[in-house]
Amino acid sequence: MDDEAVLNHFNGLMRADPEMSSAVAAITTLVKLMESSNAETLSGLVDTIRKATSMMLTTDFSYASITSGCEQFLRYTTLANLQETNFQKIMLHRGKVFLNNALKARAKIVSMAQQFVDDGTTILTHCRSRVVMQVLKAAAMQKKRFTVFITESHPDKNGYAAKEELSEVGIPTTVILDSAVGYIMERVQMVMVGAEGIVENGGIINKIGTYPLAVCAKQMNKPVYVVAESFKFVRAFPLSQRDVPDVYKYRASTIRAGKDLEQEHPLVDYTSPEFISLMFTDLGVLTPSAVSDELIKLYC
Repeated sequence: MDDEAVLNHFNGLMRADPEMSSAVAAITTLVKLMESSNAETLSGLVDTIRKATSMMLTTDFSYASITSGCEQFLRYTTLANLQETNFQKIMLHRGKVFLNNALKARAKIVSMAQQFVDDGTTILTHCRSRVVMQVLKAAAMQKKRFTVFITESHPDKNGYAAKEELSEVGIPTTVILDSAVGYIMERVQMVMVGAEGIVENGGIINKIGTYPLAVCAKQMNKPVYVVAESFKFVRAFPLSQRDVPDVYKYRASTIRAGKDLEQEHPLVDYTSPEFISLMFTDLGVLTPSAVSDELIKLYC
């Protein structure tokens, strides 16, 4: 697969299934690339994978998710003993195993997280997280009665799409202004959000507006639950909003256009771990501090 074929395959997956995480689409593309690769050396195949990853990062899909998914994929496929001449076969097999685990991750999270939704609960969420939507719908299928408030979620206002989706399965849902989270917080029992990336210290990179929501929840003693797949664990360690690289915060097309980023609306913000209560992942229910332990297991 050449660069154009990589991009076409990746973009085709995202168009065909809008519910697919960009990380899963990227991993699927890398498996397809390995199947067609004629690299004669291990370093050659690794370089091919890295080049394909760089190409997918030129799209306007989540930089954090693609980065974390592809980095973990490469690490997992090269962990085996690859001194044998059939290194391609071994790496391809491990790549398919990694992809299969990634495809099952969301279902594992939903199974765990929906148990924390009780009858009579009022939940506040932000934007439209695919995993959060599935958790809430799974809880509704268990005949639990609960109410959801969801932020309007500027600049794309996808809170309205989330409201329609939840209302279709009978979940009472109200869209609120992003600036109304403080007003509504006293009425909720929990905050549940997704994540585009989970960094080494257990903080998250997510849709802009997540940080002030989490700060408000902490001040009012409301738990903040994050639901996200472990392939979103990314090797980054921001300490503030300014520490998050621009490539995470702005679309690739915006950066390529050479626009003044100080005048642009950032797409994501960083929420530090002290504002997060628990994380529901396919690895289990984790505290934010446990994220670094999981990354150490993978990369050390």
